[in-house]
Amino acid sequence: METLLIHPSPQTPYVLFDKSSGMMQIKGRSIPDQPDEFWGPILSWFDSYLLDPSTETTVIIDLEYFNITSSKRILFLLYKLNELSDNGFDVKVEWLYRESDEDMYEVGQDYAYMVKVPFEFKIYEDADLGIAK
Repeated sequence: METLLIHPSPQTPYVLFDKSSGMMQIKGRSIPDQPDEFWGPILSWFDSYLLDPSTETTVIIDLEYFNITSSKRILFLLYKLNELSDNGFDVKVEWLYRESDEDMYEVGQDYAYMVKVPFEFKIYEDADLGIAK
């Protein structure tokens, strides 16, 4: 299975999904004009990953902003993590947010409430430029 790498744009985040390590990262802004064109391949890749996953899966989400259509696709992805957890695999989400961005923290809390996988919240100061504490 190929690693999924999507380079960021002003409207879409950096995405790196690596089956061999079980690490998935989404970072940046997600406000694509065509959400299905952007998120479709990501969700498809993850459907394939579910057939032969790594023993441990970590999804790192570090988004500074996303729109409602992206929010729905992120939730679809998180629901897929439930399947892994239900099948006995170790799964966790690392939710990164800026210290000054309480809204992004609250969105992460909402997602954590909606899915069964553990969330780890990591805060960083705006001056840290994305380096989690």
